[in-house]
Amino acid sequence: MNIYKTFEDKLRVILQDLSSAGQLPSDLDMTRVVVEPPRDRSHGDMATNAAMVLSKLTKKAPRDLAAMIAPELEKLDEVETVEIAGPGFINFRLKQVVWAELLNEILSDGVHYGDTDIGQNEAVNIEYVSANPTGPMHAGHTRGAVVGDTLANLLQKSGYNVTREYYFNDAGTQVDVLARTAYLRYREALGEDIGEIPDGMYPGEYMKDLASALVERDGDKWLDLPEEQWIDPIREFAVEYIMVMIREDLRLIGIKHDVFTNEREIVENVLPQAFKFLEDRDLVYTGTLPPPRGKEMDDWEPVPLTLFRSSNYGDASDRPLKKRDGTWAYIMPDIAYHFDKVNRGFYKMVNLLGKDHGGYEDRLNPAIQAFSDGKAELKVIYNSIVKVLRDGKLVKFSKRSGNVLTLREMVEEVGADAVRFFMMTRTPDSELEFDFNKVVEQSKDNPVFYVQYAHARCCSVMRNAAEMFPDMNLSAESLKDADLTKLSDADTLQLVQVMAAWPRMVEASAEAYEPHRVAFYLYELASEFHSLWSKGRSDASLRFLDAEDIEVSWARLALVRAMMVVLSSGLAIMGVEPAEEMHS
Repeated sequence: MNIYKTFEDKLRVILQDLSSAGQLPSDLDMTRVVVEPPRDRSHGDMATNAAMVLSKLTKKAPRDLAAMIAPELEKLDEVETVEIAGPGFINFRLKQVVWAELLNEILSDGVHYGDTDIGQNEAVNIEYVSANPTGPMHAGHTRGAVVGDTLANLLQKSGYNVTREYYFNDAGTQVDVLARTAYLRYREALGEDIGEIPDGMYPGEYMKDLASALVERDGDKWLDLPEEQWIDPIREFAVEYIMVMIREDLRLIGIKHDVFTNEREIVENVLPQAFKFLEDRDLVYTGTLPPPRGKEMDDWEPVPLTLFRSSNYGDASDRPLKKRDGTWAYIMPDIAYHFDKVNRGFYKMVNLLGKDHGGYEDRLNPAIQAFSDGKAELKVIYNSIVKVLRDGKLVKFSKRSGNVLTLREMVEEVGADAVRFFMMTRTPDSELEFDFNKVVEQSKDNPVFYVQYAHARCCSVMRNAAEMFPDMNLSAESLKDADLTKLSDADTLQLVQVMAAWPRMVEASAEAYEPHRVAFYLYELASEFHSLWSKGRSDASLRFLDAEDIEVSWARLALVRAMMVVLSSGLAIMGVEPAEEMHS
C-alpha cells in the first residue's frame, strides 16, 4: 500500500464533498494535488499542496482555502493534528496506530512490499547492453547493463510485463575486422608466426582462445584459402563465440536477456517490410533537403534523396532513408528494428544507449509513431562514461580485452553485488568513477557497504534475540502479534516513515524511468537505521533488545524484521543479495 496515495485519495474525496456542498467549484482539476512527506519531517508526517495548486481555480487565497480543507482532514480517524504552514501548505500528523498497522503490512507482504499494479500488465521492451560482438564486456558496457536490468526489475515490480532484449550488429565493418583478426590468430594457432597484431584489429587475449576453438572445430580447413571463401564462416563462428562469452560475462552479475536480435536478420528480412509500410502510406517521397542549419556550405548542392515524411510527426525536417548512392541510410536498420518491435506488440519501449547517441529518440520516434498510429513511443536513457580508478589513478590496461578493464575482472576483484550497486550510485547521464579503493572501503562513504551493513546488523539483532529469548518465535508472521504501539519514540517513528515511503518510491521511480532512485532511497533508509542503532548505544531505551522487557523487545524485533524486508525488497530490484554478515 502506498500510504501517501491512500491519503491523497482521502483528500480528493474531501475536495469532492466540498464541491458537492457548493463550497468549491464542481469542475476542479485535481491532477496536481499531491500528498507527500514534508521536506522537514519536524513539520509533520504528511504534507499537501492542495490549497496552493487549487487557489487560482477556486479564486480563493491559498491560506483561506487551506482553512476550509484542514478541519475536514482533522475529521479523518487516522489523523492526529493538522497545521497550516507558510503561504498555504497543509501539514498533518497521523495517529501512532497507523504506523503500527503499516509495520504489520510490511511483515505480511515480505519482499512483495512495494509491489504496485500501475503497469496494468502492459508489455514493455527494454533493450540494454547491445554491445557489438567484438570482445568481452567492459566497464562502460557494465553500467548500461546494470541500469537496464535494474529498470527491468523495477518495472516488473510495478506491474509491467517486461521483455529484456539485446540487439547486436553482426553485419558491420567492425565484425569484418573481427573475422580478419580471428583468421590471423587462427593462422598463429596453427603454428605460423604472425608478428604484431596490426593497428585497428582486436589485440585481446580472448582472440587466441577463439582461434584455438576454431582450430579444434575445423582444423586447417581455412588455411591458405582466399578471403572470400573464409570470411563469412569465420565471421559467423567469431560472432557466435563472442556472444556466448558476453552471455557468460553478464550472468556473472545476474543478467539474462529474454530475446537476442541481430542486425543482419533485421536488414535482410524486416527492413524491406518497414520501407514498404511507409511507402504504402505515402510517407516516402523523392525530394531535397536544405543545408544543415548553422553551417555555411558554399559548395552545397541539393541532391534528390529518398525521404521519410517525419515532419508529419513533429520532426524538424524530413529524414533521408537512403544515401546519395541509393544504399540504405544509417538510420534505416534502426527504424526497421523498431518496426519489428511494434509488430511484436510493444508500444512502450526503452533503450539504454551511450551518451554519444544523443538525439536518438528524436530520430526514431516519428517512424515509431507512423508504425503504431501514434500509440507507441520510445524512451532512451543515456549513460555517461565510467572511469575505473585504483589508488587515484585511471585503470585502462586489460590483458583480456587489450583495452579497458573487463566486467569479469571487476567482478573477480570486488564481487557482483558491489559492481551492480556501485553502478547505480549516480544518475545515468552523469560521469561515474568506479574506484576500486572506495568499493571495498568499509565506511559510510561507500554506499554498497553502508546498505549491506544495515541488513547485516539486522541479522545480528535477530541472532542475538534468538539467544536472549530462545522460546520466542521470531518469524515475521509471529512478530505481527507484537504490541507495535510501544514503538512511540520519535526516532523509531521516523525510521518507520522512511519505510512507509518505499511503495511511493517504487511508483515514482518506475513512472520516471529512474532506477537510480532506488539506490539513493536504500542509502537513506540505511542511514536512518544506523542512526537509531548509534543512539541505542547511549540511550538504553532505544536499544533493540531488553532482557527485562520482552514486550518492548518483541515490538522492536518487528521493526528490525520489517527493516530487513524493505532492504531486501529494494536490493532485489538492484539485483543484489542482502548480506547476513560483513567480513573485513
